[in-house]
Amino acid sequence: MKNILVPTDFSENCTKAAHLGIKMAKLYSSEIHFLHLMKTPVDWVKLDKEKEKRYPETLKQIGVAKAALRKLEKSAEDEGLKCRTFLQYDAGQGDILEHSGHFHHDFIITGSSGTKGVIREITGSNVEKIVRKANAPVIVVKDEAVNFPFKNIVFVSDFEEDVSNAFKRVVSIASKCKAKIHLLRINTKTDTNSISLGLQPMKRFLEKFPEVENYTMNVYNEMYVETGINTYLKSNPADLIALCTHGSTGFLSLFSKSIAEGVTNHSTLPIMTIRI
Repeated sequence: MKNILVPTDFSENCTKAAHLGIKMAKLYSSEIHFLHLMKTPVDWVKLDKEKEKRYPETLKQIGVAKAALRKLEKSAEDEGLKCRTFLQYDAGQGDILEHSGHFHHDFIITGSSGTKGVIREITGSNVEKIVRKANAPVIVVKDEAVNFPFKNIVFVSDFEEDVSNAFKRVVSIASKCKAKIHLLRINTKTDTNSISLGLQPMKRFLEKFPEVENYTMNVYNEMYVETGINTYLKSNPADLIALCTHGSTGFLSLFSKSIAEGVTNHSTLPIMTIRI
């Protein structure tokens, strides 16, 4: 992990995401970028200095944003990190993805600005679309306090498809954090809801990762994936939930688009998505 992007609107959850980004960047000796997108009443980039005075409220907002970015930059620099900040005007969801692609970020960390776990917009940027379309893994920080280093990481999959590359990302973070990985499969089909049968693809999958020793295997029978995850979390500790995505087509075969959005929307824990 060489380059981390943290899009932020300076809300409480985005601030938590920024602090997590700094900690992860330090753990990996990564460069960190903070990006703020601002809506302006006119094309601010093309506006000359004299005409800017016609928009005192916008000038004030820009000053506040620059100060907030500078504060984040100083926090990163105090940890010995290389940091860059970016303030973009009239930007939307595409600009975050374009920015990330331009700088080849290999990780994105952001917060949802909604309450009670509901993802809303980050200054015009839909977090769900970023999660679905970003090539880099994404962590979305929600309402619960972030426990880092992570100690318990839940990796959810049906383990029927090859998710090895995605799992390598999880193993890397778990290794750095000395965390336990909890493999979780939710059986939703009544004709295949045997716990023992559900464990078999997990066991085959783990044969590819002999270096992984600190783990558990879990199979839950529920009608819905999101319900199964919530049932698991009621009696098991977790600091991060990791899921795989096929991008615009939705999550792994087990996960429909609506389920993917439901998990990301309603969990109060940090959610990590990895595109495969």
